[in-house]
Amino acid sequence: MTKNKLFSLLISTAAFAATATAQTADSLALKEIVVTGTRTATDVRHLPMTINVISRTRLTADHQPSILPTVMNEVPGLFVTSRGMMGYGASTGSAGGINLRGITGGAGQLMVLIDGHPQYQGIYGHPLSDSYQTMMAKRVEVLHGPASVLYGSNAMGGVINIVTRGNEPWHLGYNHHNTQVNIGAGSYGTVQAEASNQLSSGRFYSTVAGQYNRSDNHRPNMGFEQYGGFLKLGYYFSPYWNAYVSTNITHWNASNPGTTDQPKLENDQWITRGEVSMVIENHYGKTSGALSFYDNFGRHKINDGYNANGGTPQTDLFRSKDAVAGISWYQTAQLFEGNHTTVGFDYQHIYGRAYYTNRQTGATVTTPQRLMQSVHSHANEVAGYADFRQDLTPWLTVDAGLRYDHHSVAGGEWVPQAGVVVRPTATGELKAMMSKGFRNATPKEMYLYKSANEDLEPERLWNYEVSWKQRMDDGSTYGINAFYIKGDNMIQTVATGGTPKNVNTGEIENYGIELEATGRINQYFSARANTSYLHMKNKVIAAPESTVFAGVDFHKDKWFATLGLQHIENLYTEVGANETKEDFWLLNASVSYAALKNVSLWARGENLLAQKYEINAGYPMPRATFMGGVSINF
Repeated sequence: MTKNKLFSLLISTAAFAATATAQTADSLALKEIVVTGTRTATDVRHLPMTINVISRTRLTADHQPSILPTVMNEVPGLFVTSRGMMGYGASTGSAGGINLRGITGGAGQLMVLIDGHPQYQGIYGHPLSDSYQTMMAKRVEVLHGPASVLYGSNAMGGVINIVTRGNEPWHLGYNHHNTQVNIGAGSYGTVQAEASNQLSSGRFYSTVAGQYNRSDNHRPNMGFEQYGGFLKLGYYFSPYWNAYVSTNITHWNASNPGTTDQPKLENDQWITRGEVSMVIENHYGKTSGALSFYDNFGRHKINDGYNANGGTPQTDLFRSKDAVAGISWYQTAQLFEGNHTTVGFDYQHIYGRAYYTNRQTGATVTTPQRLMQSVHSHANEVAGYADFRQDLTPWLTVDAGLRYDHHSVAGGEWVPQAGVVVRPTATGELKAMMSKGFRNATPKEMYLYKSANEDLEPERLWNYEVSWKQRMDDGSTYGINAFYIKGDNMIQTVATGGTPKNVNTGEIENYGIELEATGRINQYFSARANTSYLHMKNKVIAAPESTVFAGVDFHKDKWFATLGLQHIENLYTEVGANETKEDFWLLNASVSYAALKNVSLWARGENLLAQKYEINAGYPMPRATFMGGVSINF
């Protein structure tokens, strides 16, 4: 065992000892209700899969405009790439790659959802990380392992579900409104601003929010600017039926400076992403469900830039339009005592068009080379699924699910899962789960660039895991997950006859362990910690072998502060012949003070140890950075 691994183990052991033995006078924690693993609100103790829940209180504690930095700290085994103080960007050299258990969203194998609706780029299949803003989130639920039975293709490695802000049924008839404003500024000309209002009046409720973020970042030609909004309007027709419409849109301008060895000029991006959904829900005593119509769309304009050391400016701009639109219906019913049966239907229309235009004239470029780099694609996906969950006894639950998914290009796919939950005590549960995940090839892989291959088959994997979760009488918790993943048919680009071509040749074989704990130390201090170990037969960029996070919160009178220490070990920034790994420690802190009844002052510092490290090869991260601001709540 290396010195770093030993030190990491000591830190994580100490953190777990502190949280698992923390004392408090609090009563037993309330039931944790989730929707991601079952579509309808369910006590997580009866579900066989591993799900982490990050509350809005935690998401806003550090005044982060994006959900991803907080989610990465709170979820063991999850890692998000970054390259600067603010903004992830898109295209070559971007960041915001999300990786869970060595399964990467950059390859479209991990799905982000907003209220259960898929969010990914229709041509390339990957998440757009600058779209996932804290202003819209009530909470975030992260499901480890395949969720393809419920969500289909792209959910083969897990899902991150952003549950948006909105009032709950028990607010029916309650009049309330709240307005929040948060403004901050700090290092490298960074500015963040957000305002939101929530209203409930009789049967009507609404949430509206807007934001503006910008930063010069720590390198020349690395500017980032973003603005966007979120709107949700809902109405309860009765205690049993309600409907809402929700939309969010964000636009960002980002510049990629290139690597330190090969700096770039004019590598600029102008990207707009949006989502709109209309949902009708029903809530009865023994049955509940929803019918949804949604559209996730994007418009991208990218200048690929040129080498700062003697390159030539681009004459063309890359452009793309894409959409993932669909209809989703599900209904859950209690057919008999202890039973929950869910049946559902999904339809998706996946559209994408990529092309080039002349920078001067705006005309579409139709040279043979550009035609090879252009695509106009449509695909339809239709699926039906059922999930059967039965409490056989007060301490034993079994679950089985099956999906049939038909893609207009890839054909049909059967997707099963099965699990069991044993609750030997009222405060602990042992879970075992086996599930299949899959991903259809994207339009980019089938039709775009020289490596295109129209005969690609879906990627497939199986995930096996066991977990234990314990809730102590004093309110503290701890848990452990062990998993094994085996997959084949992974799409890789290989040289065939001297020409690169996408083929189904790759394999995945990963196994690992994840631990987490939370608890109160005394009336002022609480602690949380998590750690993970990942073994990969085939190494993957941006998938660290070991992670440790330990955090402490302090709350007394008008003061609230958080301190978090994260260690990343064996993070691969390059694989193959030029394999490169990074190890680093990050110390982050934030503090807020309630100066007036409705006004708080806050400050945040990141990388306080001033570590020198890279997450993307050739993109050094900033040393210590600072932000400060004011929050107003009325």
